Amino acid sequence: MPRQSYSGGTTAFRSVSSLFGGAIHHATKFASRSPIEMVVVVLILSSFCYFYLFNLARTSDIFSGTVTRLYPTSAYASPSASSFVQLDRSASSVFNDAVKVQLKQMSIAHPKQEVIDPLVIAQFHKIMKEEIQVPDNVQKPFTLEDLCYASQGSCFINHEQKQSSVVLSYAFNATGAYRQHLADLWEHKVATLTPGDLVSLSNTAHHENLFSWLFIILSNVVFRIKELLDVADNVDIMVILAGYLMMIATFVSLFVNMRAMGSRYTLATAVVFNGFVSFMLALVTVHALNVDVYPVVLAEAIPFLAVTIGFERSIKLTKRAFQLSKEAPITKQNMHKTVVRAVDSVSASITRDCLMEIVVLTIGAKSGISGLREFCFLSALLLAYDFVIMFTWYTAILTLKLELNRIRAINGSSAAVTKKRAVKDTGYVRRTVVKVLDVSDNEDGKADNFIISRLKLFMIVGFIGMHIFKLCSTFQSSSPQVNIAESGVANVLQQLLQQHRSSSQHALPLIVEVFPPLPFHVAESVHKTIVPAFISQPLGALLSATAVYIQHPVISKLLSIALFLSVFLNTYLFKVVRQPKQSNEEKPVAVEEKPVAVEEKPVTKAVAAPPPPPADVIRPVEECLALVSTPESLHDEEVVSLVQNGKIAPYALEKTLGDFTRAVKVRRALISRASVTKTLETSLLPVENYHYDKVFGACCENVIGFMPIPLGVAGPMTIDGISVHIPMATTEGCLVASAARGCKAINAGGGATTIVTNDMMARGPCLSFPSIVQAGECKRWIEQEGNKIMTDAFNSTSRFARLQKLKVALAGRLVFVRFSTATGDAMGMNMISKGCEKALAVMQEYFPEMQIISLSGNYCTDKKPAAINWIEGRGKSVVAEAIIPGAVVEKVLKTTVAAICELNINKNLIGSAMAGSVGGFNAHAANILTAIYLAAGQDPAQNVESSNCITLMEPANNGQDLRISCTMPSIEVGTVGGGTILPPQQAVLDMLGVRGPHPTNPGDNARRLARIICAAVMAGELSLCAALAAGHLVKAHMAHNRAAPPQPVVGSCIKS
Repeated sequence: MPRQSYSGGTTAFRSVSSLFGGAIHHATKFASRSPIEMVVVVLILSSFCYFYLFNLARTSDIFSGTVTRLYPTSAYASPSASSFVQLDRSASSVFNDAVKVQLKQMSIAHPKQEVIDPLVIAQFHKIMKEEIQVPDNVQKPFTLEDLCYASQGSCFINHEQKQSSVVLSYAFNATGAYRQHLADLWEHKVATLTPGDLVSLSNTAHHENLFSWLFIILSNVVFRIKELLDVADNVDIMVILAGYLMMIATFVSLFVNMRAMGSRYTLATAVVFNGFVSFMLALVTVHALNVDVYPVVLAEAIPFLAVTIGFERSIKLTKRAFQLSKEAPITKQNMHKTVVRAVDSVSASITRDCLMEIVVLTIGAKSGISGLREFCFLSALLLAYDFVIMFTWYTAILTLKLELNRIRAINGSSAAVTKKRAVKDTGYVRRTVVKVLDVSDNEDGKADNFIISRLKLFMIVGFIGMHIFKLCSTFQSSSPQVNIAESGVANVLQQLLQQHRSSSQHALPLIVEVFPPLPFHVAESVHKTIVPAFISQPLGALLSATAVYIQHPVISKLLSIALFLSVFLNTYLFKVVRQPKQSNEEKPVAVEEKPVAVEEKPVTKAVAAPPPPPADVIRPVEECLALVSTPESLHDEEVVSLVQNGKIAPYALEKTLGDFTRAVKVRRALISRASVTKTLETSLLPVENYHYDKVFGACCENVIGFMPIPLGVAGPMTIDGISVHIPMATTEGCLVASAARGCKAINAGGGATTIVTNDMMARGPCLSFPSIVQAGECKRWIEQEGNKIMTDAFNSTSRFARLQKLKVALAGRLVFVRFSTATGDAMGMNMISKGCEKALAVMQEYFPEMQIISLSGNYCTDKKPAAINWIEGRGKSVVAEAIIPGAVVEKVLKTTVAAICELNINKNLIGSAMAGSVGGFNAHAANILTAIYLAAGQDPAQNVESSNCITLMEPANNGQDLRISCTMPSIEVGTVGGGTILPPQQAVLDMLGVRGPHPTNPGDNARRLARIICAAVMAGELSLCAALAAGHLVKAHMAHNRAAPPQPVVGSCIKS
């Protein structure tokens, strides 16, 4: 039962992974097919976000002439209280039955005088009452009289004269979310009033020119940072400084890596813009969810947000896309498919890392620590948006970049400078910096990124932990709030409380949210600017004219139509350029103008490759040899001629032609014409529609096609509580049907139960010593003090290979050492061979006279029958068992318990012993095992030792039922590497739920496959022995395996 629960979790994990993978695949497919449309959509979306955030920030202190920003303070008075107490802003939402009031203040000052003209104040108050109306898009907007707090029929308005300013206080009824929204709109309108007698300091953008505006922003940022440094702890300063240093290193690393891949600024800038758009979307979402992110927190969080996003995901995707674009000539590739393949190969690991980081940040957002909560929430949203935009907008940019490279190659332009040359031309310091900041993948694209992603995750966890345990207090600095104890504010609050006590709602508590005063000053007749008039006036006129035209109802629509028309035309023209040149295209006239440019290389290098001549015209070998660098200009017969004349090696056709299918066809023609029968070239052996790119350099050499084998399924059979269909690739009739009958009988008894008793792949090198004395000393050393030394050396070669056991045997002065090793989900022969080489190299330091005769000394033993595999085990040692009710034995298997038990003893045990069999105490274990091996991408030659099996049958439950078991000590399987990289075999492993490495417990997928094989063998043993006991075997084969063969039809084996 625990096994069943675990497998259920694994299935859920795969379901989530497949869901994300499918969504990413379709999004990338759309973005890469229509890259310009995707870029335009994201640019428009980012523009909307920018203007939305800009309007939110216009009243911020960063845009005004002030430096210190005050935040609203909530004051609470119970029905019986005589004064207010300060209340936390987040706690105000708890009092649902309270009367809520917002107190808006306007502070009016004169830059040169202390006394303000009362007429100016009266005029301003009149504007507040009559001209400010909200909202704008309704027929009857609300005025101050409609929105104010009026307990006795009149609005509460307070006028207070200070030493050098006048403060006007307006109370608004804020009971309800809509009234609060209207009050905020009213305040925003007041803050953005058109300059007149009074000028709002929160709206300086309307009367200051662009340069003054930027100067004010920069100066306010500098002053704000200085204020924070004055009150911050040393630990906080160090943390923030480290964050900014890491942010700088992150950006430098991005540009260094993108430049190394062949893009100077384009892709790096696109990645930065990707993060900026994600940042804006996250801020918009945070504001929509009413989460307060103060400028103080934001200023401190920016470096950590940049580090949290990181750019290693975009670098990984870009590197993979460039790698795939170099597998074949770029002029013959479809960049859309290349980008989709690149995304499919890296999306799983990127998704895993993002989800893990988002989960950690979500936990931090639930911590309840002020500042840290907002930072983690913003970071989680930022990561999510960055993840989405990277697989849409950035993939579109990447597609455009690769398409431009392809167009340059078609037009004959020179290739970009390679990474080696770029690094070679630089100095030592720069080469060192490039090496340090390089986050490129290794050959398998896993190890380095694994380390980087884990390191980044640990940094995030550590940073959150520092705040939870209060080791530092960044993001937690409390922003200054309005002081309600100040005499002016306290007097206004006391008047509000007295007015509330005399109202009909006096029995309810009162909550007043006191807002900081909006600063106004009396306008002066002359404005002084820091920019000369001859610059500011033309620029202002230009911007004003532009604003008028853009806001014009007719011109704005014409501009929109022109924009979409431009997008359509550019998309159409770009797709036309992407089309390859036609083969019947006339030679360009520019070829005749050879004297114009004199180059060191021949002029033909800069011209597109000429199309091949008709198939019946074969050019001389010398002429064809000059065109080998552009194989698309040669037809197949000319390539055949080059191979026959020894100009191209037959094994190098894939590398020379850059087209795997074409290389297979040419080699097939060569082999056919050199053979006696000359039939291969026109035979039914299929050649089209196969993944030869997966085969090349991994599974087979000198490929001339592929061999389809019928694939059937037996079952389903319940194995350890999970229903499994058994895939079997075979040409033997009745085999699948026989196994299916065995599955049916086993299911009737509750299914099969399996256990794995051992999991160790073996390699046995042969060593030679000058004498038996030294050989004996070596054996003693390995079994005692040398055991740990060799184990450490062996384990250092792999993350998965772990040496479990060393067995030593002597034959004269020869020493045989059997390394037994756990190899994770790989079958492990290459992995263990690498570890053996390392361990023997360390061992030779202790025994200098030792000679390594062979890394494999047949003491393993691999692909040969051997008693040591039967006794010690090799690979996975599995035992399967089932109980079949007697009624099922009679009804389904057509025999009796006694008859089948007697047959098993006489045939499988006594008969095999008479034959001197080693591990062959079974009916036909190799039959089932080999069929599954062929279907699942395993090494079929290893069926020799993997088929070692002893089948036992005995009566159970007082002789009423049948107990059957199969013990297989040496099943050699893996779910990564070898034939498992081929798509058809991967589909079979997917069906079994064991494809690739196990995500959490390495080795579980391979062990699960071995369990399935052992249970399937047991089903085949049961059915065959029952058929023999009942005498049905010959009849079944005569009925099902002797049918008249149909006439062969071309292409009938596969769907071409």
